Amino acid sequence: MPRGQGGTLSGFTPLSTPNAPTDLSVSTSIGSASVSFTAPSDTGDAAVTSYIVTAIDESTGVSTGAIGSSSPISISPGGGTFKIRAQAVNGFGPGRLTEFATGQAIFSGAELYAWGRNGDGTLGDGTVVDKSSPVQIGALTDWVQIATGNAHTVARKTDGTLWAWGLNTKGPIGDGTVVNKSSPVQIGALTNWAQVSLGSSAAHTVAVTTEGELYAWGDGEDGQIGDNTVVNKSSPVQVGALTNWSQVAAAAVHTAAVKTDGTIWTWGVNSFGQIGDNTVVNKSSPVQIGALTTWSQVSAGLLHSAAVKTDGTIWAWGRNGDGRLGDNTVVNKSSPVKIGTLTNWAQVSAGSSHTVAVTATGELYAWGFNGTGHLGDNTVINRSSPVQVGALTNWSQVAAGVQHTAAVKTDGTIWTWGYNSKGQIGDNNVARKSSPVQIGALTNWSQVAAGGAQTLALQGVI
Repeated sequence: MPRGQGGTLSGFTPLSTPNAPTDLSVSTSIGSASVSFTAPSDTGDAAVTSYIVTAIDESTGVSTGAIGSSSPISISPGGGTFKIRAQAVNGFGPGRLTEFATGQAIFSGAELYAWGRNGDGTLGDGTVVDKSSPVQIGALTDWVQIATGNAHTVARKTDGTLWAWGLNTKGPIGDGTVVNKSSPVQIGALTNWAQVSLGSSAAHTVAVTTEGELYAWGDGEDGQIGDNTVVNKSSPVQVGALTNWSQVAAAAVHTAAVKTDGTIWTWGVNSFGQIGDNTVVNKSSPVQIGALTTWSQVSAGLLHSAAVKTDGTIWAWGRNGDGRLGDNTVVNKSSPVKIGTLTNWAQVSAGSSHTVAVTATGELYAWGFNGTGHLGDNTVINRSSPVQVGALTNWSQVAAGVQHTAAVKTDGTIWTWGYNSKGQIGDNNVARKSSPVQIGALTNWSQVAAGGAQTLALQGVI
């Protein structure tokens, strides 16, 4: 007997809803996911009219839904770890859905903490009072990237918006004013920011969009904005019209960036060769450094630059009076020189007068000026070539400030060392440290940034 037609009650077969979609897969991006699936082979007693995708937060149980007519379906639940479910719906009875097909997805989103110098509102907690231990900035859990400079901070959220606060006399906040801000303010209305950078001494800001556009703002008196002027900008201006920028790094008075084709470009002050074009002539718009297409990451310090190539080698150029380049000399270099013989460098950070880097195997190295112990080798002796910080192999990310350093380990702990006059170490005192000290006991730190005399960090999944 056909389903739903005649017969006794005991022999009645209800009109049915569809089977579950199959082959569920999830592709994640910042704060959202694209859920793909195959339509069920058995649609029940009516054609499928729609699909419902649900993301259920595994820690809170809160669910977010999205409806679509076919695969794939996009959903944007924000930050957290979610179970993804897809259901097919036909016309028989509202809410009569099939069994769940499930999958997993990690969405970006973290809490923001800050400590150290705060005289210009650099920390973003609504005060101008220094903090010697971490304080949470707001109550949101949707931060995904942080960058901090001499006295201002910029951070990116999971929704692609950009926020800034701190000292703003030359417009590095980017809100069209030169008024200091002690709590985050949104920069413009764009929702497609992909990466932002401030060097430890920077008074300007540079950022890249998901479309590969490059923007800069703030102190431009030395050409570091890159728009072929020497004028300050209090809101973002696009640098050229190209859409192939992938990563950018801001220093005090120069800027460096990598394109999607693996080329490296720099501009700004060049008095010590920090541009890397084999001259000491300032540049107010980007110039390519050499012809190589194998650069993967660049960092800009006060008066020097350092970069990693795709072959795992590390290179540096610019001022070298304290050995900050790491080539075992104290001679300035106006073009890139290879540092050491290792071929497994994963990330480098150039500070005011020192450089730190992590290898692919989790080793941490530092070199350059060490007068306040910020190399972390338990001495105050300058180093002109890389020295390993301890013997551990579980470091994941490191950030060099003006005279302090901060790093995250693979176990999610956070460590800092160096100068501490404003509490930038974060261990609830102002005594300098010449070797790493753990900050608190938490094991869910994911990213750290070190500035002039302040430290910021993200706690959570990013």
